[in-house]
Amino acid sequence: MFSNRAVLFYCDLSGHTSPPADLPKSLKVARKRSLAELEPEDSQQIIDVGNPKLVHRRMEERFAKGASLWLIKFEDRLAGYGWTLQGRVIAPYYFPLAEDDVQFFDFHVFAKYRGRAIDWFLMTHILQRVAADGAARAFAEAGEWNRASLSSIAATSFRRLGWARKLTIFQHTIVFWAENDMVRQVEEHACPKWPLAAPGGNTSDISRSVP
Repeated sequence: MFSNRAVLFYCDLSGHTSPPADLPKSLKVARKRSLAELEPEDSQQIIDVGNPKLVHRRMEERFAKGASLWLIKFEDRLAGYGWTLQGRVIAPYYFPLAEDDVQFFDFHVFAKYRGRAIDWFLMTHILQRVAADGAARAFAEAGEWNRASLSSIAATSFRRLGWARKLTIFQHTIVFWAENDMVRQVEEHACPKWPLAAPGGNTSDISRSVP
């Protein structure tokens, strides 16, 4: 139950207020806010990544909560995608988010386009876009075992916040923070809006379930 940790990342968007830089001519990024905005072939390609019925239901739920789906295309073909949600989280999280915080989650690059920095271009573009829209901070996470995702996130403006595990029981989220000085620094200086569980290998914090 407690064997896998997540690596959490944050990004202070105050330095991303300029308009997004131009992408290479072969790449295009589009933001979708509903299933109706998706081209049928793009929707089908995303749904085919997992169990079609489950993925379709999750997409509907995410759009209903106000999430945005970002598509990146290479020469007009879907190469990858990722989700963002501002002011709330898609599932119980490690800490509550403020209204101007954005969660990045479920980024995916299709196999034939890996190794071309697709994730980097997509995340970097989104960071600039959400900053221009008034967001203050962004948060992302990846499993400690997921080396590819960790490398992709670390190559962007995201910085490592710390390691943690979480468990939800009876609508309460228990967060176990690993010992990490960066957690203290961010708590004290960069993230005054929410309290973090006190770092420590055996320390836990029971927080409210974030809707």
